[in-house]
Amino acid sequence: MFDRSKKGENALLIQPHFGKLEEDVLEEFGDLARSAGASIAATITARLDRPNPSTLIGSGKLDEIKAAADATGADLILVNHSLSPGQERNLERFLERRVIDRTGLILDIFAQRAHSHEGKLQVELAQLRHLATRLVRGWTHLERQRGGSIGLRGPGETQLETDRRLLQKRVEQLQKRLEKVETQRTQMRRARLRSELPRVALVGYTNAGKSTLFNALTGAEAYAADQLFATLDPTVRRIAVPGGSVVLADTVGFVRDLPHDLVAAFRSTLSEAREADFLLHLVDAADSHREERIAQVDEVLTAVGAGDLPQLLVFNKIDRIEGAEVRHDGQDGIPDPSRRERVWISARDGEGLELLQSVLGKRLGLQHVSGELRLPPSAGRLRARLHQLEVIRSEAADEDGWLLQVDIPIAEAEKLAASPDGGPIRALLPEKLPEW
Repeated sequence: MFDRSKKGENALLIQPHFGKLEEDVLEEFGDLARSAGASIAATITARLDRPNPSTLIGSGKLDEIKAAADATGADLILVNHSLSPGQERNLERFLERRVIDRTGLILDIFAQRAHSHEGKLQVELAQLRHLATRLVRGWTHLERQRGGSIGLRGPGETQLETDRRLLQKRVEQLQKRLEKVETQRTQMRRARLRSELPRVALVGYTNAGKSTLFNALTGAEAYAADQLFATLDPTVRRIAVPGGSVVLADTVGFVRDLPHDLVAAFRSTLSEAREADFLLHLVDAADSHREERIAQVDEVLTAVGAGDLPQLLVFNKIDRIEGAEVRHDGQDGIPDPSRRERVWISARDGEGLELLQSVLGKRLGLQHVSGELRLPPSAGRLRARLHQLEVIRSEAADEDGWLLQVDIPIAEAEKLAASPDGGPIRALLPEKLPEW
């Protein structure tokens, strides 16, 4: 047996792969390791034709990994693959170092990033669920007791069952506390619904610049940094866009193969995306793999039930692309096969924000029509509805009825025009809506 080091900051990275290894996979894994606070001693790739059920990696490659760890002084092995509890335990025995798989690494990053009460509860819940399958590691000294010997039966099993009961009790406590927090969040959402403000969620691959854009649009001070999962806790603010206001929510960044335990634990954050009316899908324009990132985010959105929501692709960080300019690629002018609408901006420099707000207002149907409206005395119901919507700017009465100056969102004007007494509103609407 070996004493497990508690330092674990000098890491040897292991990248298993089953076919052609993509360079961006290695790059992202390195970013994850650095985001967790590790320094990278070396990186070793391991091609797997058939995964070893006990160690995932074959014995020959394990000898190479152990030699590299000894040569570089690495005290931590990070494996970019999910490991079963048995595989993780066997690798630790052979390599005589701590071994952490992809899920454990992301959990560690989340534990460092969570600051709110809710975020900490979510991280702890995910960690405990992950730990539940690995409790045996803490009691390896009891494994040396051979079953069947009189007087030596039971202690390990008893202790493990005690640990499991304590862990399950803590999980149940966390679930109840999170349910209470979720109830409060649901009440806040209902209040936003009553205000009839459209809900917009910022989504995207981690490190695409969501928090930077959120701060630029709202004037808030959400934590933003050039690192993976810089912020976890959902933040909601009201912002003005041409034609009205919307509620904007910042959400946790996505990543390929996001662990299922994290998706389940962070349901509150992800629900901001699921329950939104519209998604701003932020993309790092300077990322050479940006199309793959878009597909990976779409995959996670589908998994959380937000795949069918309307969205606008926002290509951020154009300041990192030579010659790139602020622009709007409308639905009829996109060269790529997906034909998805895109806006190109730099949240860091504040370039293109007005264009983004304008497009967002139009996509949400917040553009207005204004003008003079003549209502006959028989149109009392329509007049009352206009007052209810607070769209009347001035009003004068005479023997022919009412003369109103109105400013109405086009979406509302179209609803009124479709009503039986909506003739005056139909005359106010343009024959063709503004192009976007």
